[in-house]
Amino acid sequence: MESTTSVTEGKSHETTRTSPFVTRRDDGAQHSDGQARPTYRALLTSDGGQWVLRCCVAVLAAVAGGGLTGDWRVGATFGVAVFVAFTVYSSRRQSEVPRWRRPSAAQRRTENQLKVMRRLGYRVLHARAIPGGNGQIDHFIVGRRGAFAIDSEAWDRRLPLRNKLEKLYHGRFSKNERIDEALEEARTAERLISEELGQEISVRASLAIYGPRMSWDSHNLRGVDIISGNKVRKWLRTGKDRLDEQQIEDIYRAAQRVLPPRY
Repeated sequence: MESTTSVTEGKSHETTRTSPFVTRRDDGAQHSDGQARPTYRALLTSDGGQWVLRCCVAVLAAVAGGGLTGDWRVGATFGVAVFVAFTVYSSRRQSEVPRWRRPSAAQRRTENQLKVMRRLGYRVLHARAIPGGNGQIDHFIVGRRGAFAIDSEAWDRRLPLRNKLEKLYHGRFSKNERIDEALEEARTAERLISEELGQEISVRASLAIYGPRMSWDSHNLRGVDIISGNKVRKWLRTGKDRLDEQQIEDIYRAAQRVLPPRY
């Protein structure tokens, strides 16, 4: 930020100019007294605004249903059904990745599965950058069965997935480069966390693939587990490590420090 100061009639006036490379993302307009005023968009995307929106939609559905059938009980039932459906739909679309960086459909589907694992004591980080490069671990998980790095991919379901001589092909396209990239990300995370803790840990690398049908739930290729996207929770339970609560917390905190958020 660059600042210039001019003095006129004994008073100091400061003019501030922002760098053109910095983009401000405000959630509201400014009052005349300098305080932020929330916009309709900010209100609707807040937690309270979401509940108000759901209630309004449910009420409108109840009124419409009652008016069309002439029975208020039918309208009330229809309104409740719409409210429940809207709530379930919204919760499935919620993501911990910031709203302005919409995660892919594959990342959201894996994230929804990991919400269940959290209730079982697993700790989860999403969209973590690899220092010194452009790599990203979509999901870093640590729990009783060990530490895991998952990248979520959505591939064309029309093309077959084949494993031939330790090589993965999607149709006629080799996916070995993507496998090696996932392995390198997990190995880098493993090294950084081990250095941070002062002791060796292992991080298991995987690709969760949505779309093409697989003849396996999980299969290890080139050091990376290739797993069916819908079997993420089952795969996490196959870990060989046995960690206690303190070890889980230590690894989770170390990962937070050495793997910065991508967004």
